[in-house]
Amino acid sequence: MNTVDEFDVVVVGAGISGAIIAEQLGSKGKKVLVLEAGSGTGDRFWNSSTSTGAGSGNGKKPGYESYMDTFFTALAKIPNAPYSNNPNAPQPLVTDLEPIAQNQTLTNGYFVQKGPLPFASTYTRAEGGTTLHWLGTCLRMLPEDFKIKTEFGRGLDWPISYSDLEKWYQVAEENIGVSADAAEQSYSNIPNKAVHIPYESGYNYPMEAIPQSYLDKYMSSGLRQMTVTLDGKDYPVDVVSTPQGRNGMPRGSYRPVGAVGDSDLGQRCAGNSNCVPICPIQAKYNALKTLAQAQKTHHVEIRTQCVAYNLEVDPATQHISKVHYKQYSDPNSPEHVCKTVKGKIIVLAAHAVENAKLMLASGVGNSSDQVGRNLMDHPTMLTWGLMPTKIGAFRGPGSTSGIPSLRGGDFRRNRAAFRIEIGNWGWSWPEGAPVGTVPDLIDQKNLFGAQLKQTIASVYPRMFRFGFLVEQLPDPNNRVTIDPTYRDQLGNYRPVIDYDVSDYTRAGMAAAKQVSDLIFQRLGVEGFTEYKPSDPGYLTYQGQGYTYNGAGHLVGTHIMGSDSKTSVVNRDQRSWDHPNLYLVGCGNMPTIATSNPTLTMAALTYWAADNVYKALADM
Repeated sequence: MNTVDEFDVVVVGAGISGAIIAEQLGSKGKKVLVLEAGSGTGDRFWNSSTSTGAGSGNGKKPGYESYMDTFFTALAKIPNAPYSNNPNAPQPLVTDLEPIAQNQTLTNGYFVQKGPLPFASTYTRAEGGTTLHWLGTCLRMLPEDFKIKTEFGRGLDWPISYSDLEKWYQVAEENIGVSADAAEQSYSNIPNKAVHIPYESGYNYPMEAIPQSYLDKYMSSGLRQMTVTLDGKDYPVDVVSTPQGRNGMPRGSYRPVGAVGDSDLGQRCAGNSNCVPICPIQAKYNALKTLAQAQKTHHVEIRTQCVAYNLEVDPATQHISKVHYKQYSDPNSPEHVCKTVKGKIIVLAAHAVENAKLMLASGVGNSSDQVGRNLMDHPTMLTWGLMPTKIGAFRGPGSTSGIPSLRGGDFRRNRAAFRIEIGNWGWSWPEGAPVGTVPDLIDQKNLFGAQLKQTIASVYPRMFRFGFLVEQLPDPNNRVTIDPTYRDQLGNYRPVIDYDVSDYTRAGMAAAKQVSDLIFQRLGVEGFTEYKPSDPGYLTYQGQGYTYNGAGHLVGTHIMGSDSKTSVVNRDQRSWDHPNLYLVGCGNMPTIATSNPTLTMAALTYWAADNVYKALADM
């Protein structure tokens, strides 16, 4: 007779949310199991013999350093470049993107894209999750972002406020290890009061801000006291440094995970210029560090290469009684064994898309018909050009500052807000520079020798780009579904995506381009921005063409709310339908606003962990 392992909590997914849940509950003595669909990635962070993942042979994991080797030899330096393709836990890639013609379904990648526009973002299915390739930006949301329905008649209100989450923002910033200055991040010096963020008196981030780049300082000087007029109102253009989840100079007695002196866990940021996808010195936070802390509690077990495929419901209590998963030894083989585990509480932390897919496949938690719906991203519009002088392109972290003064305001009644990211890596994103552009100088312009060197030396240090992270509203028609026609190697469902960009967001893109043009004019930037109808993310608004890119900020699909008829989870992050089912991750967020969502997701997850612990006490 087969026995079924039983735990206090079973967590599906070993990304940042799953890691936080495991560490928080494990540290309180709760017995936790983490199931991860992908392979293990972290022997640099803990003793490899503790891994129980299938296919580990002698127990040794591939290791962080092997992923560095894979990245360095990859021809395309895309976000998932360091992580080998795993047919048993497939993941979306930016190289899969193509324009979607009318009535066409795009099936060449992991996503089955039904359009009318392609969903352009990716995530990583491996131990550590998408923090393995994130940039590290750790922005808080604005107070008005939690109530845009009330304030502007758009989108949805959250069932919680900024003040409800402030305590948990601090917890997340402490545990991730965020480098920033609270006085600067309050935006109190920006005349647009809509973007002001209240911080608790006396609070500051655990580490000092990462130094701004030469480009940041050049722009700050050149844009001082500049305003732009939008919808008949003047708005300031202010350059502000960006909070980052990477090791800087610790404040006071704070000692970050990965501080200098611990060679096993990483160093302080040294500006190595490949934060996306992987920091070579492990200065940037990733969830492997929190998983290591979880395992040190001796109450947490992590099983990699274990794909959850069904949640079984007890019809009498509506509790999730069992989690069924497929365990495989070889990522390239469909051979697997089916296993089952039980937990007093089940936590889905697999990702906005993967959580929705598992729930739909299991037929759970969807009495509201909102599972999979309201998929959001930041459709990111790029502009680029050449500065009149050298600004030190291709050095330092990907971005160290931005322009946040247009993140909020009354204009949100009519169009999307946006945040401007200042890119330090020249035209690497829009044009693939320098790898993708140097061959053009050789093959098309026939440059060589001294002339080639002179051109590179005079042009490449002047390359510059903006990234506009444009707000997208929740739309129930933007969604994840499943179809038995489309399955992966293990026979699990592939996500089917319906996606479009509304006129509200397109109007925001048009306003962003207007602001970009004014800044370029002010600074004397020679523009090279080009949006082509052949771009996968090409769209039009009022006769003008624009191209959006995926930001990797997947939000929605199991949103929280105050009404079980219109949301999937309540304010405690618990399913309305199943008393012992909690969901964590960006999928719970009802809106995306303008901030990179990881910090908010982490704050929500620390809150959820506290709620799960209290629920266990009542069982």
